[in-house]
Amino acid sequence: MSDDWMMDRAFAASSPFGVGMENTFAGALSLFRRRYTKDPAGADVAILGIPFDLAVSNRPGTRFGPRAIRAASAQLAWKGGAWRWGFDPFARLHIVDTGDCEVDYAQPQWFPETLEARATVLMNSGAKLLSLGGDHFVTYPLLKAHAARYGPLALVQFDSHSDTWRATEKGLNHGSMFFHAVQEGIIDPARSVQVGIRSGNSETHGITILDADYVADHSPAEIAARMREVVSEGPAYLTFDIDFLDPAYAPGTGTPVCGGPSTNTAERILCGLSGLNVVGMDVVEVSPSYDVGEITALAGATMALNMLCLWAEACGER
Repeated sequence: MSDDWMMDRAFAASSPFGVGMENTFAGALSLFRRRYTKDPAGADVAILGIPFDLAVSNRPGTRFGPRAIRAASAQLAWKGGAWRWGFDPFARLHIVDTGDCEVDYAQPQWFPETLEARATVLMNSGAKLLSLGGDHFVTYPLLKAHAARYGPLALVQFDSHSDTWRATEKGLNHGSMFFHAVQEGIIDPARSVQVGIRSGNSETHGITILDADYVADHSPAEIAARMREVVSEGPAYLTFDIDFLDPAYAPGTGTPVCGGPSTNTAERILCGLSGLNVVGMDVVEVSPSYDVGEITALAGATMALNMLCLWAEACGER
């Protein structure tokens, strides 16, 4: 059988570049059929799953998010999958799937250190990191790992919640971790932007807020231009909480909020972020137990694909 059509490309593909034909309903489900390996040496991008949901404030289940996103991504692992971009990101980027981060559910207090250490090891290989959550708390250890390498980061956050609620005690809480990140100097609020917010929080902590009404009242190109203006040229971390989308487009999440944008709008905003110095990214809060027809998991995989295209566009053709 030729390499253009084969099963289990995640293990058997002869090249790390490009895509081939494989049944969407079968085979080893790495993200976009990329090779599985624990050693990302030589890769441009390392994928890390983070099956953690012990910091949620409402419905649990995001521990199954990485698995669901990987399964849905099989529908996008073909040459026309990134049609809006006009190129094949998998021909430009050497991407590997490194599996999931260890989570000891019996000792959750050690999880932040475990994730930060794993992220650091992967980045030390020279690869950039695209992570799949997991609840949104996972972004906090990831930010710490990236800030240790790049310095204070611009936070580029797609979300219905600010996750900056003031908290005197630091704990496993997916609603206050960005408050702590600002206080600790991990993120630079003057260069940070939160898009799609519609849950209420009077404290911005200096972060620019483009709320859901702003998104509804402006074109995707205008929104992206404003985001690029705020973030400027320094290192940025992009986090996409799937509840940025209206529950009609992403029902499978723990804290859905009505009145949000469509999947189409989200994709078009992401396409407008070309040129940002994005050093790390994640997609979080996919909770498949509440999904319908794999809508949310497919949305998560689609956002991940568009985010990878930002890196692929920057690196150009090989």
